[in-house]
Amino acid sequence: MKKLLTLLMALSMTLSLAACGGSKTPAEAPAEAPASDAAFTGVEDGVLTVGMECAYAPYNWTQTDDSNDAVPISNVPGAYANGYDVMIAKKICEANGWELEIVSSAWDSLCPAVQSKTMDANIAGQSMTADRMAEVDMAGPYYYATIVCVTTKDSPYASATSIADLAGGKCTSQSGTIWYDSCLPQIENAELLAPAETAPAMIMQLQTGTVDYICTDMPTAMAAVAKDDNLVILNFSGTDGDFQFASEEERAENVNIGISVLKGNTVLKDAMDSVLSQMTEDDFNALMNQAIAIQPEV
Repeated sequence: MKKLLTLLMALSMTLSLAACGGSKTPAEAPAEAPASDAAFTGVEDGVLTVGMECAYAPYNWTQTDDSNDAVPISNVPGAYANGYDVMIAKKICEANGWELEIVSSAWDSLCPAVQSKTMDANIAGQSMTADRMAEVDMAGPYYYATIVCVTTKDSPYASATSIADLAGGKCTSQSGTIWYDSCLPQIENAELLAPAETAPAMIMQLQTGTVDYICTDMPTAMAAVAKDDNLVILNFSGTDGDFQFASEEERAENVNIGISVLKGNTVLKDAMDSVLSQMTEDDFNALMNQAIAIQPEV
């Protein structure tokens, strides 16, 4: 009888374990697989979230009201963004029926924010370099920028006709740019100071005499000269005295300005390119001139 009872108990436990193994509770069910990056556009909610410094006139800047159709900066209460980048963002949103959200971000944080999907895109005056395009995909170009230097009218470098004439001068540019990393080091015996965190900080160093000249792109230089008639632009483009690149392709990637999106986000990139392809270089220049005309005092 004991053996029979033992067998019946063992059989009962086996059936009980089999029943538990064949029926999982919801908590034990495997988690749903996350959506792949290939399916991500960032505008599923109808809002295009765009990162920019909001401190890089005439591409983008911060102002205290909504004049000239400025857009609120979502992470800076009471502040508004405007400039060429905002104008381009609005054109893209209007063409696609999206709302526009502007987020202020430090320059070095822009690409990481797109990679982490914090931003859908950066429209921030970024050149389409090979290094940057290894991190993100880029729509565009949405502007073609010339590399120039800026000095003061009373500077001994004001009459320079080539980068050779800038030898020995104190200089700087904005951090994380081709101007600082590749252009200024080409000037013989240049005293290269630490990079400026922002374009206004770079221009301030020139205005206060901390440096003899700065290196930047033409729109930034034009915007600075428009607000300070003591500044002069040194443009060596098209001459043997210009900054040199290994090839015309490398030069193009450093002067063409593009829009960063997440790697593989072809849907968003194509939607942007569709709008930009309808605009000519003259259209870009006209819009940039409009931005320069309405930029606020620094």
